[in-house]
Amino acid sequence: MSTELLPAGIRDKYEIHERKHACAILRHDFPNEWRDIIDVLTAFELRKSYITTPGGRKSQVSEFIDGFLYDREWEEKHFGIKIVADGLEMDSPTHDIDCYRNRIALEIEWNNKDPFYDRDLNNFRLLHDLNVVSVGVIITRCTELQSIFKSLGRGASYGTSTTHLGKLLPKVNGGGSGGCPLLIFGISPSLYNPNA
Repeated sequence: MSTELLPAGIRDKYEIHERKHACAILRHDFPNEWRDIIDVLTAFELRKSYITTPGGRKSQVSEFIDGFLYDREWEEKHFGIKIVADGLEMDSPTHDIDCYRNRIALEIEWNNKDPFYDRDLNNFRLLHDLNVVSVGVIITRCTELQSIFKSLGRGASYGTSTTHLGKLLPKVNGGGSGGCPLLIFGISPSLYNPNA
């Protein structure tokens, strides 16, 4: 597996899943985006305050990752897609990509309802088929974090029906992203900082 191309520090701190040689494609064809992804994953820590502070529109986890990448010229991206059949033009709406740069699409799913994974994977599939996305990346949380959430009295806020690897992997293994190369990072308990 080309996940061995990732630095050991990333492999030690995240649960990583890859489909269709995503690491090799990123490293060799998109070296700047590869470096940005490695840098944000290296800089990230799961602070206790990220868990205990009630969420608003966007979690502090997402704010950190988005902000880091936006500072490096990634952007939230909407694609306007139309289908034409016999001269009849129809919109084919997609949702916005959290972070996009140079054909790399990255989604952060920290604590949404698990159908958001279907949305993300379908979006990656469609945009890859249309030749505007080369690799899809998802940063989410490991299921094992639930014990930390419970110990902090936040277990109910991070329930089993929300976004975590246990919900994502069956969708991926069932072909949810189609032919799109996919790289998944699960935020693991080893990233937890109880003092921040």
